[in-house]
Amino acid sequence: MHRATKIVATIGPASSTPDILLKMIHAGLDVVRLNFSHGTADDHRQRAETVRECARQAGREVAIMADLQGPKIRVGKFENGKTTLEPGQPFILDAECELGNDERVGLDYKDLPRDLKPGDVLLLNDGLIVLDVARVIGSEIHTIVKVGGDLSNNKGINRQGGGLTAPALTAKDMEDIRTAMSLAVDFVAVSFPKNATDMEMARQLANIAGAPYGVKPKMIAKIERAEAIPALQEILDSSDGIMVARGDLAVEVGNAAVPALQKRMIRMARESNKLVITATQMMESMIHAPVPTRAEVSDVANAVLDGTDAVMLSAESAAGKYPVQTIETMAAICVEAEKSEHSELDKDFLDRTFTRIDQSIAMGALFTAYHLGAKAIVALTESGSTALWMSRHWTHVPIFALTPRVGSERAMSLYRNVTPLHLDTSSDRDTALQQAIEVVVSKGYAARGDMVVLTVGEPMGQPGGTNTLKIVRVGDVL
Repeated sequence: MHRATKIVATIGPASSTPDILLKMIHAGLDVVRLNFSHGTADDHRQRAETVRECARQAGREVAIMADLQGPKIRVGKFENGKTTLEPGQPFILDAECELGNDERVGLDYKDLPRDLKPGDVLLLNDGLIVLDVARVIGSEIHTIVKVGGDLSNNKGINRQGGGLTAPALTAKDMEDIRTAMSLAVDFVAVSFPKNATDMEMARQLANIAGAPYGVKPKMIAKIERAEAIPALQEILDSSDGIMVARGDLAVEVGNAAVPALQKRMIRMARESNKLVITATQMMESMIHAPVPTRAEVSDVANAVLDGTDAVMLSAESAAGKYPVQTIETMAAICVEAEKSEHSELDKDFLDRTFTRIDQSIAMGALFTAYHLGAKAIVALTESGSTALWMSRHWTHVPIFALTPRVGSERAMSLYRNVTPLHLDTSSDRDTALQQAIEVVVSKGYAARGDMVVLTVGEPMGQPGGTNTLKIVRVGDVL
């Protein structure tokens, strides 16, 4: 069954062996996420090599995403590993404290006292602990515990409503970008960007570091700061896509605000011709259980119905007991949700103007395939732009993007409703079109007599050169 929505999965201790990873790819894994918050450069290198080898064995390309850690806004360590906070008690966050105790704890982010004032509310450990800021004295933040609980080493800190000044790119992130480029990753996810400048800086660093390896990754902005919301359009314009990172975002803006923000972000991304990944706790219960909760099934299905390009697994696949089953389950949910999706292609095209020839051809192919009931759209593409534009509009016609470029093939692994396939380049248009049809037929996506819509550029081999639309029946002479 053709599945339009892509699956991103984090690999970790539970999923780093070739055997498990190969099973995950066969189960439906499209993009592997390397979480640079954990592990060494050698760990990531070994995992990237395993991914490439397993993808080769599976006979298809699987993209790799490097997810940067971003600023560590966390408490330090406790001499006893943790403390228990009671409502009403005073507690101090001290930037100069080495080891914490029942009265105070240190900070990884030393500038936090400068960002705060009396009356601010701090949320620790994903909002499970709430502290009211009473006063700030030098390096010390004096607080009163509003909601208590156990606080252990290195738990995260957010300010309610956002507004912390920590830069999106740390020295560690810059080093990690260099490592990621040496691994030839396809996507870089930037944590906690506040504006377009953060994304532009990350892209520049990645392009410079990737130049010796011939790598120019797609840049994904993780939307997890409150101040990123009003800057969403400029962040979209400076990125190749966004991730709806619901964990930290929910802590800063409140859980209740996230579902509507998710829908808005997905809509804005698609309207801007950008990618969008929905992440965080999608199948959380499957870390320990072989089946998801009904609420998790609905969560994944609703993200699909919203139009997300991909749904993402974190701890479920990195450290959970059932990484393969989780992907199988998620894939099945996506397929069922897509069956019920209503296409509004004609409405999508109202009041739209297309100034580029290649974009006009892409939209014409969609419109034609939709109304003629074509079995497939086959796009011969160098850069993948034609496939991206087509994927921003939902039809039940699968899109097959054939390219001679491995980098384009991997990047298109994240495009909704696009199946990327490799096609050795040919300078003759009719030969290339015939080869494209043969590839799609050989893989079982179309059969003799099926109508197929083709797009191609003349002369061949020029990115952005798509200028021809052809409608054929499989088996006819081109």
